[in-house]
Amino acid sequence: MTPQFWLWLGFAGMSVGAALILFIGKRRSHAEEADTIIHGLVPIIAACSYLAMATGQGSVMLPAGPDAGTATRAFYFARYIDWSFTTPLLLLGLANTAMHSGMRRPAIVWGMIGSDLIMIVTAFVFGLTQVAWLKWTWFAISCGAFLGVYYGIFVQLREENARERDDVRASFMRNAMFLSVVWLAYPIVLLLGDDGLGLLGPALGLGIIAVLDLVAKVVYGLMATAQTAKRVDRDLAEGKVTTTARPHLAAAE
Repeated sequence: MTPQFWLWLGFAGMSVGAALILFIGKRRSHAEEADTIIHGLVPIIAACSYLAMATGQGSVMLPAGPDAGTATRAFYFARYIDWSFTTPLLLLGLANTAMHSGMRRPAIVWGMIGSDLIMIVTAFVFGLTQVAWLKWTWFAISCGAFLGVYYGIFVQLREENARERDDVRASFMRNAMFLSVVWLAYPIVLLLGDDGLGLLGPALGLGIIAVLDLVAKVVYGLMATAQTAKRVDRDLAEGKVTTTARPHLAAAE
């Protein structure tokens, strides 16, 4: 399978995934509406990134290494633009799940998003850099920022989530574990791929990233949207939220 196959697969998968999330996502409460929009936007942004990469607009050719002579490698800068928008949105969605009864500590969310953006920007510079010691310094900084994101999820968000009811706590931990395990594979692929040690071929590296992206953005988005619907079902049954639907739409439901 060629690199182009994986790029077009990513575009098609993200496009279909976005349509599914927006179709099944409900908007009966403000929290549910926000969740649907967040998880719908994520694959839309990713689809644009994959379209750019598949058509050659989202990559540049760089030297394969300091001693590579005329050999070159494709550097897919569009994926970093994608991640700069989609991962903060995913963190915001996860924070909404953790603090289902109300966003009590927005500073936690901003801290995670800040760490996340540092991680992405430094990974971007890592991919561009040819000088070995600088390259691996940027990679180490990126991994350090990644640990900061995990601290925000499993320490700070979890502390706030402990104040929620049982189904919200279970949903948050399920989502946090799923997303964190998938995200953990990204730095490994970057390390082994063409931007790092070059142990993976171009097609294999792109294929792994495409599958990870589809899981993190589409599969996770569908799962999170379905879980939000269940929580809002309980909220509405217990009279804890007021529906955002217009009267005739609420009656139809």
